[in-house]
Amino acid sequence: MNKNKAKGERRIKRHKRVRSSVTGTPSRPRLAVYKSVKHMHAQIIDDLAGRTLVSASSVESEGSAEGKTGNSKSAAAVGKLIAERAKKAGIAQVCFDRGGFMFHGRVKALADAARAEGLKF
Repeated sequence: MNKNKAKGERRIKRHKRVRSSVTGTPSRPRLAVYKSVKHMHAQIIDDLAGRTLVSASSVESEGSAEGKTGNSKSAAAVGKLIAERAKKAGIAQVCFDRGGFMFHGRVKALADAARAEGLKF
């Protein structure tokens, strides 16, 4: 088995464990984070209705910091953007879904920036 494929499968197993305890409701939706080598993606999801309420990504031009999208500054910009859009949608509290990724580096930068903008989790 390829080393990278095994690594991805382990992340998916961790994500399933996280998702067994984290569920988005209309009053407290789920903030789901995904990171790839080049980009960060964040969505606020109502799992009961099965729909995405708000999303932000480093693929968007306003989400990138100095043109680089795979770093902590860009992740923080995505966190700030998702929090601003959540405020406009009337969302104040979320539960955080780290997506099977370790809570450090870019994932932590995104979470800290969202908290600094007033999103509670």
